[in-house]
Amino acid sequence: MAESTGISRGARVTGESRDRLRDELKAEYEAGKSIRSLAEKTGRSYGFVHNVLVEADVTLRRRGGPNRRKKVEH
Repeated sequence: MAESTGISRGARVTGESRDRLRDELKAEYEAGKSIRSLAEKTGRSYGFVHNVLVEADVTLRRRGGPNRRKKVEH
């Protein structure tokens, strides 16, 4: 369930409240949390969280998970 951020779901986030949210998301992402987990926690979309992190000049991690391609032997 989404954690309360004091901002209703779908509401436009601007000004000081956006700055606070951006700083919180940046710190948590840089501490290792995923964009999906941050989106779920805040009740916002993946795209919203991604855009806020880009605004904060965060270096985004590459997608994780196993590499499913077969090894090519030469």
